[in-house]
Amino acid sequence: MARLPKELVRDFVREGNFKSIKDIEEALKNIFKDTIQEALEAEIEEELGYSKYDLANKSTTNSRNGKCKKTVKSSAENIDLLVPRDREGAYQPKIVEKHQRDISKLEDNILSLYGKGMSTRYISSHVQDISAESVSRITDKLIPLIQEWQSRPLDPVYPFIFLDAVHYSVKEENRILKKAAYVVLGVTLEGRKEILGIYIGENETSKFWLSVMTDLKNRGVKDILIASVDGLNGFDNAILSVFPQAQIQRCIVHQIRK
Repeated sequence: MARLPKELVRDFVREGNFKSIKDIEEALKNIFKDTIQEALEAEIEEELGYSKYDLANKSTTNSRNGKCKKTVKSSAENIDLLVPRDREGAYQPKIVEKHQRDISKLEDNILSLYGKGMSTRYISSHVQDISAESVSRITDKLIPLIQEWQSRPLDPVYPFIFLDAVHYSVKEENRILKKAAYVVLGVTLEGRKEILGIYIGENETSKFWLSVMTDLKNRGVKDILIASVDGLNGFDNAILSVFPQAQIQRCIVHQIRK
């Protein structure tokens, strides 16, 4: 089976708050099931040429005709899927074929999707027989789930938060641009670590960190006791302007580097 990056595994464990092996198995099962289910929905949408309830853009005599339950075998245990149907019988599932009952090989491809990014061309090379257009529709289905995670309510108080940015280069319109992924890791009152948010922006600036702090406040955070940061100019002021009672602590690694 494909191996996931250690960082992704750590995040998966931190956010899952697992108490037993069964909890981990159930979480993995849900990842596979949700991803495959969204893929099936994207497939029939591509077949019919219009999204559900979007009758204004319908240009076919065919239409959806409910769903049928299908139980498939994964590497861990059986998974129940709801396979869409169409009235004319033209839709033939590709990601889970009509008579396919074993999807254990497909799990490797899904792990690759989660572990190595969501480029449509890259994923289509791993999930065979699915066009880049189909993969694009699949990722479009997943985006609302990502946005729901990004805007989820947060706890009112976090005793400790770590704030840092990861810098990387991307190619846009034949130009190489520098961008930053702003990451906020919080420690709850119960002592559990969780990623509060990941924000994409240009090169790291205190102004952007101010917008991150404002987002945390809008999502329910009322107080932060200690914030661990690097030596970016204006970082302290960006935090204190939103959470004036917070104590700022310079990251030990950055203190040593200084």
